[in-house]
Amino acid sequence: MPASAADNNTIVIHSDGACSGNPGPGGWAARLQHPDGRIQELGGAVPDTTNNRMELQAAIEGLQAAPEGNVVMITDSQYLRKGITEWIHNWKRRGWMTAAKKPVLNQDLWRILDELNSARIRWEYTKGHAGDPGNERCDEIAHGFSQGYTVELQAIG
Repeated sequence: MPASAADNNTIVIHSDGACSGNPGPGGWAARLQHPDGRIQELGGAVPDTTNNRMELQAAIEGLQAAPEGNVVMITDSQYLRKGITEWIHNWKRRGWMTAAKKPVLNQDLWRILDELNSARIRWEYTKGHAGDPGNERCDEIAHGFSQGYTVELQAIG
């Protein structure tokens, strides 16, 4: 099922994170498309962070705002998508250590995301800056927050 063709109980969430410098000031964004067509945008800023942390924060915020039902979570971050669908199983088995026996970076956020993750969520990757309207809008919001701008978040419907 294409993400834009959600059925009557699937919410589609786009998420993105940005950082002005890495580390530096960061921003995150999530755009929820509800089954009834309503759009809800979320976003925020963090004064000193990394791009990967903002990618994780965006997904966490989007999932926390999602009502019950199925979710298609769309991200342009392979770190996020592969981390939550593939790598996390071995991290947990090794006590949150990498294969190189080092602590998993951003473990605090990965643990929250792991708690939120379930079989109701389908994780999809979209190439960034490639014309996906939801991804482009999240990129605009996240970059705006990372650069200290006031970003007007939309609520449609």
